[in-house]
Amino acid sequence: MKKIIVPIDFSEHSEFALEAAANLAQKYGSELITLHMLELSHAIISASSDSLTQEESIYHLKLAAQKFEDFLDKPYLKGIEITPIVKKFKVWSEINDVAKENDASLIVMGSQGASGIKEVLVGSNTEKVVRHSDIPVLVIKHNPILLDFENIVFACDFTEEAITPYLNAKITAKKLKAKIHLVYVNSPDGNFKSSSEIDKTVANFLKKADGNLDSLSAVNVVCDYSVEKGILNFANVIGADLISIATHGRTGLAHFFEGSISEDIANHSTLPVMTFRI
Repeated sequence: MKKIIVPIDFSEHSEFALEAAANLAQKYGSELITLHMLELSHAIISASSDSLTQEESIYHLKLAAQKFEDFLDKPYLKGIEITPIVKKFKVWSEINDVAKENDASLIVMGSQGASGIKEVLVGSNTEKVVRHSDIPVLVIKHNPILLDFENIVFACDFTEEAITPYLNAKITAKKLKAKIHLVYVNSPDGNFKSSSEIDKTVANFLKKADGNLDSLSAVNVVCDYSVEKGILNFANVIGADLISIATHGRTGLAHFFEGSISEDIANHSTLPVMTFRI
């Protein structure tokens, strides 16, 4: 975890993400790349030959740089190597380009106004980053009072396409010195399976993933009314510190949460969420 990217929009929730990233950087000696994506109008970005629009662009960049400097003046950032970047952008997928250019291993983002896993990740700027990111994205919803990841829930459907996210989640859990709990939610709004079908699916998955059937003991089958409710209930029962899930880049996350969502359960989901792209 050498480099961590933190997109900053100067909101309270991006400060939550910054503090969480600082916590991780202190523990693992990581460099923080703080990134402000400056949303200028298309006319300003495109009209590079126009001196007036060039001046306006420079003005906005300088203004953002000063605001950035003030925002990063935090006591919890002392002693951490920080590389601030202010970048003009047109689409949120450009954050993934910055991650590639800097060989980053994690993106930490804040998410505002969201109650459940679906609301955190679907139909938001966070979801746009998750959809295009080739590296894990850690989504922080609240002020990170404590950020000790001792127990991590990894939820997936144990199909072959989830193997790479699973292996990446295992690597991340090892780095965080955390125990990983695998969970399969058997629900009416998903592909409901019999116990024998689930056992066979999970065994085949682990054989193809790393050939380690000892991991069967870490697999938990949960029956619930929806996938999200099953994940949240299980995370609550074991006292999880982080929920991690495999996601599709092309289709986003909506497919993972089809069906109704229990707001009573979702509103209590204050846990960070980490996504691993399929």
